[in-house]
Amino acid sequence: MFSFFRKKNTPQKRKFFTKDELEDVLLEADVEYELVEIILEQTYQSKITRDILRSKLLATLAHTSYKEPEFKTPFVELVVGVNGAGKTTTISKLASYYKEQGKKVLLGAGDTFRAAAIEQLTLWAKKLDIPIVSSKQGHDSSAVAYDAIDSAKSKNIDHVIIDTAGRLHTQTNLANELKKIHRICDKAHSGAPHRTVLVIDGTQGNSAIAQAKAFNEMIGIDAIIITKLDGTAKGGSVFSIAYALELPILFVGTGEQPKDLKPFDKYEFVDTLLDALFELEN
Repeated sequence: MFSFFRKKNTPQKRKFFTKDELEDVLLEADVEYELVEIILEQTYQSKITRDILRSKLLATLAHTSYKEPEFKTPFVELVVGVNGAGKTTTISKLASYYKEQGKKVLLGAGDTFRAAAIEQLTLWAKKLDIPIVSSKQGHDSSAVAYDAIDSAKSKNIDHVIIDTAGRLHTQTNLANELKKIHRICDKAHSGAPHRTVLVIDGTQGNSAIAQAKAFNEMIGIDAIIITKLDGTAKGGSVFSIAYALELPILFVGTGEQPKDLKPFDKYEFVDTLLDALFELEN
């Protein structure tokens, strides 16, 4: 599921590692240096076994669990993130995921700042055979959000997923637009949006963390989805992102296809890394 090491750099499996060895291993897996130092400073044994490392890694993911709020159908989800993080593709994956669960889904093309975003989301809606509410480039994105929710209520839709702009002329403009969408969603359906999800690029490291903090200050983030964890040794960045943000992780993206969005399970995630490092115990 996850690729932590490039094949030529995969360490030989063993029963334990020294601190120096483990430092190199975690850095190769793309865990941020600062977090590696924290993990090692809190580890007092000279020989670090699987169980010891497992407890330390799970501790960095302590805030990743998510509890869904109470809501009245439809469940309205606002998806935010900078351009290039994979936001529009992730929305299509989410829609596919819900549809496979037997849920009715509707998309709102609220990124009216970019014509390409509207076109891309419309293409995905056609491919997945789900309805979409859209407008032209430059139109009011909050109006799209209102119409999407209103349409979902009339059609007995289970999930509404609304795209948003990743960038406007200034961060102040972006913040004001996102806050307005929040207000309009609540007018259209009391309590909406029920979840505001930030999509961040797992390959961006500290840049992704800075983006997340900025969005959280703007409107408050309920959970994150981490994308682009396929192909190279980037899986370890999840530990750094989770530790720095203390936000729930809903899903991780491991490819371009709809099926390449996996619910995040911290135990599975940690054990996948440990399986690549440690010998199986008899």
